[in-house]
Amino acid sequence: MQYLLVLVLCLVLYTVTCAPTVLWQDSGLFVYRIWHNDIEGNLGIALSHPLYIMVGMLFKAIPLGGVAWRVNMVSAVFGAVAIANLYLLLRLWLENVWPAVIGAVSLAVSWTFWQHAVLAETYTLYAAQLFTELLVLLQYCRTKRGGYLYLLGFLNGLAIANHLWGIFPLACYGVYILILLFRKQATIKVLIGFVLLWVIGAAPYEYLIIRDIIANGDVAATIRSALFGNGWQSRVLNASLSIKIVLENVVFVLLNFPTPNIILLFAGLFFVNKRTSLKSFTAILISMSIMFFVFAFRYTVPDRHAFFVPFYCIAALILGVGADWFFSKYKAFNLKVIILLMALVPVGLYFITPEIARKYYPSLAQRRQRPYRDEYKYWLAPWKTGDDGAERFATEALESAGANAVIYAYTTDVHALLYLQEVKGKRPDVKIISDYDCSEGAKVLDDTVASALVSEGKLYVTSADKNYYPGFLDDKYDFVQSGHLWQVIEKR
Repeated sequence: MQYLLVLVLCLVLYTVTCAPTVLWQDSGLFVYRIWHNDIEGNLGIALSHPLYIMVGMLFKAIPLGGVAWRVNMVSAVFGAVAIANLYLLLRLWLENVWPAVIGAVSLAVSWTFWQHAVLAETYTLYAAQLFTELLVLLQYCRTKRGGYLYLLGFLNGLAIANHLWGIFPLACYGVYILILLFRKQATIKVLIGFVLLWVIGAAPYEYLIIRDIIANGDVAATIRSALFGNGWQSRVLNASLSIKIVLENVVFVLLNFPTPNIILLFAGLFFVNKRTSLKSFTAILISMSIMFFVFAFRYTVPDRHAFFVPFYCIAALILGVGADWFFSKYKAFNLKVIILLMALVPVGLYFITPEIARKYYPSLAQRRQRPYRDEYKYWLAPWKTGDDGAERFATEALESAGANAVIYAYTTDVHALLYLQEVKGKRPDVKIISDYDCSEGAKVLDDTVASALVSEGKLYVTSADKNYYPGFLDDKYDFVQSGHLWQVIEKR
């Protein structure tokens, strides 16, 4: 009953704050891919996330609400499952209700987790999978029944079919099983069973690898694609940091735990071995947290704050351990209520965080501005209730284009435009093209094609900023604003 209560409460929170329609950037891309049942994408195998796409296809089939809302609700549902699993894990591990409540609430209302529980993304599905793995691992550490290790292999394979974050827990499980073999606490049969079931779980990911090898015959290129995607290898392997990135990463962590309760995280790290008897489980947990943290901290993609999600999941567990230690020392009921209220404080802080950033972090406003999108609120308020800005932009942009126009769209905008056109039937006469090459039959704009289109008055771009259209257009053309688009014309 407690599990179901946590699940329902979180599902209500994330449903109420879920984005009602298509959003910008990667979220729009996932909606578009699910609409097309595209389990591979075109960014490389590492960014295909086939399991997430398959789950999204199931949600798409539910005749309730718009297609984009249904896809967004994948994150809401699995966000709720993740928090309920976290509560159950802490409840079983610590055998105490209050620390489980504090840990679950702390993650549920944290900025990054909440933000990605209300829009189309892979992260909350992975969080739900991670906590499920840890529940199974906990049961193995308690019972030593080999069947739990078999199940762990299958679940981790499934997790990797969703997101390559699963590699880090896999490394921990592999080392653990080898140690068990060395100590004669497990048999080679257990290792073989773990591997075979892992292979079965990871089948959607493996299918894409095998298909790519058969299609291209280049094993090395396929391995690079499977590990890094197309063009992300240097960032994945990055080993250098700037002061700016370090400071921003610190701010990211503080935004997720912006109350004195963060002290409980450090207390949990210090006391975790003293508060629990399951040393193996604790060691694996700490090892995972270090790997997740280091990977995210030195990653350099623009949305790297999202890559801290697995670390925040483990941090919430450790914070729960810290709460357990605190409540063992200070047993007054009032203190428990105060800690719980402090765990809820971020909800109020996120109402004012955008205005604080507007005053003290002006560089956020220097990012590309989009119609109907306040950069501060869009990025710093985790909820997306009523956010239809991308759809409004796409609707008005399509309406402002001339007959049989061609719109070159930057990656931020292209999927919102495609969604309105393909899902909602807006302006089928308009052709949308992009370097993303995501529309069926799309082609990258070149000088010959552009010249013919401009002569007919049919070429538009979604931004007059030279960073967001092909550079060769600067040499021969000017841009005249037409609603939310810019028509490309000959230089005068």
